[in-house]
Amino acid sequence: MSKPLKSFIAQGFADFGLACGAAVHVMKTRGPSQVQFWFIALVIGIAAGTAALLFRLGIEAVQSTLYGTDDPANLASFAAGLAWYQILLIPICGGLAVGVLLDRLTDDGRVRSVADVIEGAALNEGRVEMRRGLASAVASLITLSTGGSSGREGPVVHLAAVISTGICRLIKANGITGRDLLGCAVAAAVSASFNAPIAGALFALEVVLRHFAMHAFAPIVIASVAGTVINRLAFGDVTEFVLPGLNAIAFYVELPAFLLLGLVCGLVAVLLMKAVFWADNVASYLQDATGLPRFLRPAVAGGLLGLLAIWWPHIIGVGYETTSAALTGELLFHEAIVFVILKVIAVAITMGGRMGGGVFSPSLMVGALTGLVFGLIATSIFPNVSGEGTLYALAGMGAVAAAVLGAPISTTLIVFELTGDWQTGLAVMVSVSLSTALSSRLVDRSFFLTQLERRNVHLAAGPQAYLLATFKVANVMRATGTLRAAPEAACWDLVREGVYIDGNATLEQAMPIFEQSGQAFIPVVTLGGEDTPPELWGALFQVDALQAMNRALAATAAEEHS
Repeated sequence: MSKPLKSFIAQGFADFGLACGAAVHVMKTRGPSQVQFWFIALVIGIAAGTAALLFRLGIEAVQSTLYGTDDPANLASFAAGLAWYQILLIPICGGLAVGVLLDRLTDDGRVRSVADVIEGAALNEGRVEMRRGLASAVASLITLSTGGSSGREGPVVHLAAVISTGICRLIKANGITGRDLLGCAVAAAVSASFNAPIAGALFALEVVLRHFAMHAFAPIVIASVAGTVINRLAFGDVTEFVLPGLNAIAFYVELPAFLLLGLVCGLVAVLLMKAVFWADNVASYLQDATGLPRFLRPAVAGGLLGLLAIWWPHIIGVGYETTSAALTGELLFHEAIVFVILKVIAVAITMGGRMGGGVFSPSLMVGALTGLVFGLIATSIFPNVSGEGTLYALAGMGAVAAAVLGAPISTTLIVFELTGDWQTGLAVMVSVSLSTALSSRLVDRSFFLTQLERRNVHLAAGPQAYLLATFKVANVMRATGTLRAAPEAACWDLVREGVYIDGNATLEQAMPIFEQSGQAFIPVVTLGGEDTPPELWGALFQVDALQAMNRALAATAAEEHS
C-alpha cells in the first residue's frame, strides 16, 4: 500500500474519531435540553390534537342536535328533507349567537384565524391573542354547526396557537422557541383534523413559520405524529375521501390538459378569494351606511345562507359530502357548475358576514367541482387519450386549495393523504404548480397574506418589508440630553419645517421621511393640543435605524438557516 493511501486512510479514521468525540460532547451538553424541548413538543402535540378532535366532535354533536341527523357527514342530503323554516332559522340563530359572542369578547367583531397565527409567528414571537382566540373558536364552532359555509381548519389552527401561547407564557419562551412551539401546535392540529401527519408538519413550516429551519423540523414532526395518533385513536386509520378504482393518466399525452387545468384552477381560486374580500367590503359599507349593530351582521349573513340552503342544501357546513361526490364522479355536468358558483357565493357570505370558519375545506370543494367540470369536458373531447374524469377532480381539488393557501407542497401532500391515492402524483403536482404560480401574481401570494395586507401588515414581501414595523421609534432614537444626541436647536428648526415624527411611530413610517427630507436625523416629538406646544423626545438617526434593521435581518436569517 502506498504512503499517500495509508496517510489518507489514517486521516479518515482521525476525522471519524474527532466527529464521534464532537457528537458525544453535543449529546452531553445539549442533549438534555433537546430532549426536554422534544417532550414539550410532544405535550403540545397531544394537547393541540385533542383540541382539534374535540372541536370536530363538538361540531358533529351540535349539528346532530339542531338538524336531527345521525350522520353529520351526509348533512346536505338529510337537510334536503327538512322543513324550509328549519333550514332558514338555524343559520340565523347561529349567526345571532356568533354576533353577540364576538361583540362582547372582541374589540372588532372579527374571528381570529390562520392569518393571525402567521402574524403572531412573524411579529409577536409566536404568540397570539388568547381570550379573543378562544372566543373565535367557539364562534366558529357555532358557525359550522348551524350551516355556515366554511371550514374547520382555520379555527383549529388558531385554537392550537392559543394552546402554544399559553405554554410559551408559562415557560417564558423566547422568540425562536415560541415560534417553534407554535409550529408544533399547528402541525398537530392539522394532522389531527385530516389524518395527515406529513402534510401537517409541512403546513406548519411552509405556511405559518414560512421557513424550513432544521432545528424546528424534529419537534414539529413529533407533534404532528402525536396529533395523527389522536385522530386515529378516535376514527381509525382511514382516509377522509374514498376514490373509486384506479386513477391513471392515459399516457403522457394527457399532461398538457393538467397544465391547462392548473391555470383554470388558479383563476377560480383568485375569484374565490376576491369574492370573499369583496363581500367583506360590501358588508362593512352597508353596515356603516345603515347603522346596523355589529352583532347583527352574522345573523344577516345567516339569513342569506338559509335562503340559499332552502333550494341548495349542499352549501351547508364543511361540504365534504359534495366534495366526495365530485371525486367519485356522482355529479352531473350542470350540477357541478351550479355547485361551484353557489359555494363561492356561500363562502363569501359566511366570511363577509364574519361568521367564522376557515377557507381550506371550501377550497377543496370548489377545486374538486372545478376539476370535475374540466374533466368531463376534456374526456368528452378526447375520449381516446383521456383517463378517468375523476382524476381531474382530484387534481383540481389540490390546485385550488394550494392557490388559496399559498402552500403547494403541503397542500399536495394533504390531497394525497386525504384520498390515499399516491399513484396520481404527477397530475396533481403539475396542476398545483401552475395554479399557485398564476394566483400568487394576482393576489398577495395567498388568501392569508392578502388578509394581512388589507390590515397593512406587510408579510408577503418578506422580512425586509415587515421588520421595520416591529421597531418603535422611541426605542431606537437618541434621547435629548444623552451622549451623541442631536442638537436641540437643529431639531426645533426641523420641526418648524415640518420634518419630525411621533415617538409612538415605527421605523416603517420613519424611513420614507428620511428619503424625502435627506436629513441625517429626524426630531422625535409628541404633539400636544392647539394650546400645548410639542414636546421634544430626541432624534432618530438614519444610521441607527439602518443598524437596527440590519441586526433584525441577520437574526431572522440565522433562525431560518439554523
